[in-house]
Amino acid sequence: MMSRPDFMEKQVLHIESTDAKRLSFKNSNLALSDEDGKIILQHSCHKIFVVFIRGEFTITSKLLKNAKKFSFPLIFLSYSLRPYFVFNTGTEGNFLLRKIQYSCSSETEIAKHVITNKIHNQLQLMQSVRYKTKSEKESISSIQKLLRSVQFARNGQELLGIEGTASKLFFQTYFKNMDFKCRKPRVKSDMHNVLLDMGYTYLFQFIEANLSLYGFDIYCGFYHKLFFQRKSLVCDIIEPFRCIIDKRLRNSYNLKQIQNSDFIYSENRFELKRDSTKKYTELFLRAILEHKEDIFLYVQSYYRAFIKKKKISQYPIFYIGDQK
Repeated sequence: MMSRPDFMEKQVLHIESTDAKRLSFKNSNLALSDEDGKIILQHSCHKIFVVFIRGEFTITSKLLKNAKKFSFPLIFLSYSLRPYFVFNTGTEGNFLLRKIQYSCSSETEIAKHVITNKIHNQLQLMQSVRYKTKSEKESISSIQKLLRSVQFARNGQELLGIEGTASKLFFQTYFKNMDFKCRKPRVKSDMHNVLLDMGYTYLFQFIEANLSLYGFDIYCGFYHKLFFQRKSLVCDIIEPFRCIIDKRLRNSYNLKQIQNSDFIYSENRFELKRDSTKKYTELFLRAILEHKEDIFLYVQSYYRAFIKKKKISQYPIFYIGDQK
């Protein structure tokens, strides 16, 4: 297992095909070369935690072999930032952990703990907004009631209803000044939904890489139920951390970092221009890396609590604000 000091030295790489066309392995380094074979950049494999690869590349088998050896995943993204392949290097042989996953009888209680954490962070962000209107104060009051009602949910369906209502109120209130209609995953109905999809994608893959350190079956969740090819456990663990992306998006809007000219509208969909992607990738990855230690310690604590079958009160909590 990776220790905290080792993890803090690891780095996240994001590589664009506009920068290079070939990825290879050379002298314990990941090397980027142009079409003529000239090396543009080298990065030590000892310091890599995860590599995001956007666009079309030529990749050597030696690189794949050493990605496995140095235990860093390669995440391949289309130009529209849709992950289409993950070369993972996780601890797949932890059969004891997976046996506990498959026989877990406390799924609903763990789900309540995670969703309570998520709604609490949404509430913190809403309360951080200055000059609240009467309607916004009523939304905050409603979310406080929903937060208290989580513990009375009898099953996953009731919990889904509570979470969905809380999220609807959250988006309506927290993004009100951004002309944000509603959250529509993957529909790309407006610029802000495009950016949320983008930020959540990077966060999802970063959390998946952390879970893979311990050998979890990432398709076996406790809140998001089993569904073909859905990484349900990652969908579960990401929930308390979505606020990182939400906060980054609102701050970027307030700082006027989001420009209409960075987007194109075609066939009833908004899309980022190819040459604008780096700008927003940097914004979201920087926000995620500001919390890289929080995410690592959360997943580590979750693993320890889960495999030792500890009480739900001993499971980890992530706070977006200053509260501890």
